[in-house]
Parts: sequence; structure tokens; C-alpha cells
Amino acid sequence: MSENTVSLETLVNFCDERSRRRAVKDFPGAVNGLQFAKRGAVRKIAAAVDSGLEPFREAARRGVDFLIVHHGLFWHPQQPVTGLVYEKYRVLFENDIALYSSHLPLDAHPEIGNNALLAAALGLTVERWFLPYEGVPMAALCAGGGIARAELAARLRALFPGTFTGIEFGSERPERIAVLTGSGRSVLDELAAVGCDTLITGELREEHFNMAQENRWNLYPCGHYATEVFGVDALAKEAAAKFGLPFEFIATGCPL
Repeated sequence: MSENTVSLETLVNFCDERSRRRAVKDFPGAVNGLQFAKRGAVRKIAAAVDSGLEPFREAARRGVDFLIVHHGLFWHPQQPVTGLVYEKYRVLFENDIALYSSHLPLDAHPEIGNNALLAAALGLTVERWFLPYEGVPMAALCAGGGIARAELAARLRALFPGTFTGIEFGSERPERIAVLTGSGRSVLDELAAVGCDTLITGELREEHFNMAQENRWNLYPCGHYATEVFGVDALAKEAAAKFGLPFEFIATGCPL
């Protein structure tokens, strides 16, 4: 029985449309969409959070030829293709692996985005979206639904056993809960405006503990990496299912 394949162009078009790539402007230097092409058709899809050398090598070991990542290769001004940059390119090229990146589109997406899926995993209902970047709101504002702070913390601890941290100075039964995966510092100044004192995020800075005390917030940093596995996993699974291809998630165990 022959294995299923799909053309690179068809697969990229699907990912572009499903992620709403063209509708979401990203940070300067970021490049969403196909970042590294391949020869021929695609046979196996995988997802990873980061475009690191080890995820690339693991993709090659597993026979993956289309890798979807959240954090792509390009963030800064152009770098010489030497050293580790060269090694990354070499692994992709020699193993004929295409690389597709989706950053802010997979944070803001209302169905397969990191924030929406994390809220759903916690049993929370998104009321609305806020914190716009270039006109597209990034953070989810969820109804508390009468959930006790202790129960919310228990659900987070179960979901993120190795990375959960609870900083609790806010309501014991929060009326609203903000969700912003990855780096959460940008949303803190917006909490009061949306009537919220509880934030679930990926990472914070040391000074945010003092701010939580002073502003009476509940802050739950659960790991930048851990909170951003949802979107790439969902997009890759949907693409694999649509085209009848095998799928794997490549975890790195990043504790940050």
C-alpha cells in the first residue's frame, strides 16, 4: 500500500489559511509561513515549539519532512550562515525538511491558538479578547464562572506539573481570568482596565512579584515553552488529518 503524500504548496496554503497568517502582523523581524522549503512532496508532519538544532535533528531521525514551529528561525537582523546557524540549515537541507513557522497567528487564533486552547483545557469560557497588537487582540479574557482560586491552581498544577508557579494576592474567587501564553508582562498594565486580577501566563520577571503584592493580583506563570505547545500541536494535527499523513510532536523538555 502506497503512503499518502501532499504537495508542499498545498500544505503551506492550508496552514496559511487555517492560521490566518496574512491577517496577523507579527513583531519586526519575525517571518510567519514557510521559512525553509524542500524538494518533492510531504510525507510526514511534526510540530515543535522552537526551531532549535536538536528539534531539527530529532525531526530528521523520525523521518519528518514538514516541521511546524511556534518560534521560527528569524527574529533579528540577518545573521551569517555560519556556526550553529549553518548547522540548522544543513540539517534541514540534507534531510529535505521544510520548516513552517506560526508565531502570533497561533497566539491570537480563537480556535487553535495557544490562549484559546489553554483556556479550554482549564474549563474556562472566553468572554472576549483584548490587548491588541497591530489591530489584532492577543489575550483571552475568561469568565471566572465561580471557580475557586484553589481549584484553578490545582488544574494548572495538573496541566503543568513541572513548571507551575502560584503567586496569589488577588481574589479567592476571581470573576475574570486573563490568559496570555508565553511572556505575560505586556498584559499586566491592562488588567485593571478589563476588571481582572488573575493572569495565567508563561513567564514573568522578578519585579512582578512585588507588583502582584501591591496590586492584589493572582499571577500564574506556568512556563513559556509549556504554555505554547498547544497551537503548533493543533495546527499540525489538523493538517495531518486533512491530508492523511502521520504526525508527531517533538518535545524538548524545556523547563522555562
